[in-house]
Amino acid sequence: MPEIDLPTVLLALAALFVAFKLRSVLGTRNSQQRPANQLLAPLRRAPAPPAKATPPEAPATPAVPGASPWWKGVAEPEAWSGLDAIAAADRNFAPAPFLSGARAAYDMVVHAFAADDTATLGNLMAPEAFANFDNAIKARAAAGHVMTTTVVSIDDAFITAARLTGPIAQVSVRFTTKLVSFTKDSAGAVVEGSPTAVVDHVDVWTFDRDVRSSDPNWKLTATQSEV
Repeated sequence: MPEIDLPTVLLALAALFVAFKLRSVLGTRNSQQRPANQLLAPLRRAPAPPAKATPPEAPATPAVPGASPWWKGVAEPEAWSGLDAIAAADRNFAPAPFLSGARAAYDMVVHAFAADDTATLGNLMAPEAFANFDNAIKARAAAGHVMTTTVVSIDDAFITAARLTGPIAQVSVRFTTKLVSFTKDSAGAVVEGSPTAVVDHVDVWTFDRDVRSSDPNWKLTATQSEV
């Protein structure tokens, strides 16, 4: 049996151990691995893709007084001059956020009225308009009736009139909506409306705001049902 050279064996084992450690740390390259420059690619700023062609948006307010075409598509032509005057007096006025707020107000008022939520109504309405809603709620309670209303959809909100009288801006909005609304008596019988029928409604609501005020909120001052 040949004599074993112990130092040589130990050196060979040490070399194998170093090779194993390098392999475990660095790994091996195969056809599915990405080169280093591809791994770093997500960290680099890629050129922006070409923008899709979209119609230009109107600026927040008309560039100059009398720039009525900015209101095209959101308001009746009869309202353009009034909107010009409001925008000139309040540089923060813009149709898109106004109509978004009007839609939210419509939804909140309709549901608050059905739920007898006078606190919410008082915050959203001018005193005269609130008095009319409050009287209707009291009459409903006196009769023992309970109302349930659901706004299924607000299909459109379009400005029909606008004017500036002194510091008071006034804008009217025509809402085209779908509602489910019904009223039950104290015995639970439906006395008005239907719990299953979706009914189309067209209402014109008028909102006021003092343009000198730091409060950006508009108040509902009048409602009129067309359908």
